[in-house]
Amino acid sequence: MAFTVPLPRAPFDGGTLQWYENELGWAAADSVPVQLLTGLRFDVLELPVDAGAAVLSRMDLDSPVALMGLRMRLLVAAGSADELPGLLDWLEWGGIALDLTAIGAGGRMTAPPPPGWPGSRGAAAWLRPPVPGREVEPTLPALAPFGHSAGSGGGNSPDLVRLVDAAATECHRARLLRTNTPHANTQPLAFS
Repeated sequence: MAFTVPLPRAPFDGGTLQWYENELGWAAADSVPVQLLTGLRFDVLELPVDAGAAVLSRMDLDSPVALMGLRMRLLVAAGSADELPGLLDWLEWGGIALDLTAIGAGGRMTAPPPPGWPGSRGAAAWLRPPVPGREVEPTLPALAPFGHSAGSGGGNSPDLVRLVDAAATECHRARLLRTNTPHANTQPLAFS
């Protein structure tokens, strides 16, 4: 008798989809892996993981943060992705090659497994997960009137301007550190 091995199947991810839709009220695409729709309840500020770790060590953020490979994804208020280019110009980061992007309306983000659920190696994961039963939106960095905190309801969220400035600074610093290794150092020392 010959044994046959069944063809591989994609895992059923319906539980993850239901968790995001029912527990958090977030829109998600029924795909494998589940995709969270951006631009409705939140946008995503995406940067290299080394720069993201530096931002998190500098700032007190209550908002959810996810990891996907070598990228960190900070959840920010819906509409923030549209503001990123103008903010970078206003903060005088325009024209500088930063590995800093935003995902907004019409975009998607791979959904990490809910907190406590098993994940697979290399898949998306929550570094700071959203909390079911608690409104996430008040904790998301957003544009705020000058001199006011962005978070309503007592959150520790900085305004979007401060977050983008810190993220741009750390992206630039990380890029310089990655390119300024002994083997790649092509810039001579400056003497005056």
